[in-house]
Amino acid sequence: MSTQPADGAEAEPEGRLARLEEEGDIAADYLEGLLDIADLDGDIDMDVEGDRAAVSIVGEGLDHLVGAKGEVLEALQELTRLAVTRETGERTRLMLDIGGHRAARKAELMSLGAEAVTQAKETQQGVRLSPMSPFERKVVHDVVAAAGLRSESEGEEPNRCVIVYPV
Repeated sequence: MSTQPADGAEAEPEGRLARLEEEGDIAADYLEGLLDIADLDGDIDMDVEGDRAAVSIVGEGLDHLVGAKGEVLEALQELTRLAVTRETGERTRLMLDIGGHRAARKAELMSLGAEAVTQAKETQQGVRLSPMSPFERKVVHDVVAAAGLRSESEGEEPNRCVIVYPV
């Protein structure tokens, strides 16, 4: 006998949340192992943000795990995603932050996106931003969409950038 509601409405969100929490647990175990191997101190926080697991390493002296322009952070995120995928058999959209770098960068990008929106409205011309990572472009696209304007990504990695268009 099934305990799932006939319409499946309540089981789906609970199942999704449980899957994301499992992803966070697997990622935390993997990252703790990496920190131990590297003989680094850091606490691991887990959360679920929207439709993805979010894991953060917090502590002092973790800047080298972020790297210049976040390259090391991006690489560690991909390795962590691979570890989670290996365990679960499913692709993950897990987000990793180290020392608050990604949170601070998100705030900067939101401001940059808002400035581009203002400029596009004032000039009635497209505004091309500097090349960004997929995470960075997503943040800008969200800001632009919330302002009621249109944006597109253009170019090839690693030189892919966002262009903000007036209405």
